[in-house]
Amino acid sequence: MKKRGKRALLLVDFINLFDFPKPQKLERRALGAARHAAALKARAMKARIPCIYANDNFGRWHSEFPALVDECLAKGGASAAIAQLLRPTPRDLAVLKPRHSAFYGTPLEFLLEELKVDSLIVTGLSTDICVFATAEDAYVRQFEVWVPADCSAADTLAHERQALGLMERTIKADIRPASKGSISSSPPGNRSG
Repeated sequence: MKKRGKRALLLVDFINLFDFPKPQKLERRALGAARHAAALKARAMKARIPCIYANDNFGRWHSEFPALVDECLAKGGASAAIAQLLRPTPRDLAVLKPRHSAFYGTPLEFLLEELKVDSLIVTGLSTDICVFATAEDAYVRQFEVWVPADCSAADTLAHERQALGLMERTIKADIRPASKGSISSSPPGNRSG
């Protein structure tokens, strides 16, 4: 296994208007995941680990990420609470994504190459959809992957556990909760199939 260079924290779809049918179950679970992710982000910032928001553009090709943050803050409810907890700082980076994976149709891979990153901490919404797709694409690109179990959410606990178990088994993702993992150390090697 090649020596680890640098780690980055990905925050996938946390900045979210929850404007899809029946968002209540995900909203409740997302708030808890956002609290854990905010604590992890604080640790990452202290360790000078890049924090990158990878967010759906929700079909709005004319919008920018700061405008989405403002819209979430203004909406109230879970959207505002999560945007407040995870409000981007001027040091943070952002990519807008058109589909599930943060890699698909975005400059994320080039950004990570520029930052000399080869280990990712993937957090966000929803564990079984966008987090899963992003973690799988990271693994295919030979990134080491840590998906802290307490920093992502799906609409049910069962869906979270199924997705996390599948990621642990198939892409060798480290799924330890954020409180049990070191922000600066690399997860167990997962580069080989």
